[in-house]
Amino acid sequence: MEKIDWKVEGMDCSNCALSISKFLQKKGMQEVNVNPIDGKVTFIDKENSDLEKIKIGISELGYKVVSENNAVVEKKKWFSNNKERFLFTLPFTSVLMLHMLHKYLPLHVLSNAWLQLSLCVPVFLIGMRYFGRSAILSLKNGVPNMNVLVALGALVSFIYSLTGMFYYQDSNYLFFETTASIITLVFLGNFLEESTMRSTQRALQSLVKHQKVMANMIAFDDKHEEQIFPIENTQLKTGDLILIKTGEQVPVDCKILWGDCLVSEAIITGESIPLNRTKKDILIGGSVLESGTVKAQVTAAGKDTVLSGIIQMVQTAQAQKPPMQKLADKISAVFVPAVIGISLATFLLNYFLFHTAFDQSLMRAIAVLVISCPCAMGLATPAAISVGLGRATKKGILFRNASSLESFKKIKQIVFDKTGTLTTGSFTISNFHTTIDENLFKSIVFSLEKYSNHPIAKCIFNEWKNNNLINWKKVEEIKGVGVKGEDIKGNIFEAGAKTILSNIANETAHNIYVLKNKELIGWLDVKDEIRSEAKNVVQWFNENNINTVMLTGDMQSKADEVASALGIKKIYAEKTPAQKMEIIDRLNKELPTAMIGDGINDAPALAKATVGISLSDASQLALQHSDVVLMNQGLTNLPEALGLGRHTFITIKKNLFWAFAYNIVAIPIAAAGFLTPTFSALAMGFSDVMLAIISLHLFVKKVF
Repeated sequence: MEKIDWKVEGMDCSNCALSISKFLQKKGMQEVNVNPIDGKVTFIDKENSDLEKIKIGISELGYKVVSENNAVVEKKKWFSNNKERFLFTLPFTSVLMLHMLHKYLPLHVLSNAWLQLSLCVPVFLIGMRYFGRSAILSLKNGVPNMNVLVALGALVSFIYSLTGMFYYQDSNYLFFETTASIITLVFLGNFLEESTMRSTQRALQSLVKHQKVMANMIAFDDKHEEQIFPIENTQLKTGDLILIKTGEQVPVDCKILWGDCLVSEAIITGESIPLNRTKKDILIGGSVLESGTVKAQVTAAGKDTVLSGIIQMVQTAQAQKPPMQKLADKISAVFVPAVIGISLATFLLNYFLFHTAFDQSLMRAIAVLVISCPCAMGLATPAAISVGLGRATKKGILFRNASSLESFKKIKQIVFDKTGTLTTGSFTISNFHTTIDENLFKSIVFSLEKYSNHPIAKCIFNEWKNNNLINWKKVEEIKGVGVKGEDIKGNIFEAGAKTILSNIANETAHNIYVLKNKELIGWLDVKDEIRSEAKNVVQWFNENNINTVMLTGDMQSKADEVASALGIKKIYAEKTPAQKMEIIDRLNKELPTAMIGDGINDAPALAKATVGISLSDASQLALQHSDVVLMNQGLTNLPEALGLGRHTFITIKKNLFWAFAYNIVAIPIAAAGFLTPTFSALAMGFSDVMLAIISLHLFVKKVF
């Protein structure tokens, strides 16, 4: 089984994406995701298929699988984009349109049929080369796209004009300007749509451009003298040594071996304040050294870096479709045949029932073909999601999937973990007591806690680190409880929360208890600080009628203390990961619930919540556990994450309303003869632009 990640050029509407998706599914591919906005195509190949044949099949549909190298090296052909096509056809169409002003200007020569044909043919050929070819290929694949309607409208008006020119020899039968204007204005609309849709990708593009940079690689010659030479960061491998100087971008994820620096991680976390980094600290690829010079060792390169993981997550989320889009996709799939049927009915009703002139009936039928816009329905969701995800990414808010954006609309309560979420997680040992030798006690606790990822365990590990490490015969961490180890003599040592005490009587509450063969040999207390932003964030949720709940494995007394300081009314303390999951399940049944935790110990509960949110120190593990990841290591952006989810959903609804309303209103107006094919083409072109503008407003909209 292999996950394939391609970029496909040539998609200009949602039906194009649907064509590629259906083709891949027919070939046995699974989990197919096609993003019509950025051309990203991903799927799972479980049968080890011949991918070259699949690429050829996609090219036969009228699209092209490209690599980044192809996109740069391959020479672009003329008329390879809508801007070039529009600029070529515009002069011919402009001159053709002037003959309509012959009553006001001495332009009678433009009424000559042969001259009109000569001006129309270049436009017609360029139009049919693009729209006609795309239409035929889409019909061949069984998913007719918008270009079928454009090509059909232009073709009918051109053939009718030729018939009038040679058979009737009457200028009243000439509609060459209609053919040319349809093609030219649709090219213009497509160009404007592409330009505005690219704007929805600007945040992601900003991340992508930071992926490829030059790095200063350190190597040693035969005399063991240090040599520094430039190399593209894509060529670096784990373990390589690099030099990073003031003002340079960190080329890949790395660990500082020498030097100190101030580093800006704004591109990753949205936090503009530079951070101090020194020996053994991790630098994230894509961040920038504000000051200082460091030598570092590469810890991750290529697709394994944090930046690549973020980009992949955003692209995957963009390609996914929330439930709301499913109806639009079903309608979009049958839209083109339905419009052709409506166009035919328009002609027949106007000509036979309402006795409208043949040429006018035909023009109304063509107007129906041209004004309808299936793209708007298919792009309504991707456009809004691209903007919403883009703004979120810029702020250091990562959504793993599109559904989590939509899920935020119904959240009525939010559950906070305490340690490392409402508090800083930067513990210090405040007190300890033992009934055995103090040094031996410290050695036992340190040797146990080194196997745990819990913030308290890390605190103990850092403060009591020494050379007297006990080599356990067997050791295991029990999530939410503690760590158990067996020494070579068969003694069982445990360090953990109050739940390990079993039947041991104890009136005093402490953070960590230490047992030897089920007998208490000591305890530790640690202290932690509440996050500076926590009170304002909790207050915001309370003021917006969203219930706030604390769910922690910590002691009841400490949970009560933090909850009281922050204004959290409902508290669940001293809970194991399994109990946390049960509580989240129960709360979810009462009200749609979001939970925010550390992304590691709370993984089961986060997965159970309607929306799971984790604070992250940019670790890949945290990226994998939650629906949403806050990359700036704090709660500050939590209200914005909720607001962005809700307002992205609102924008999707606005886009879908516009897409459906436009077609419902525009098609009858065109059928009634109130719009010419020329104005219909203009309206169709700007319908997608309007959709993009609605989406782009999300960039600046106040969401909380």
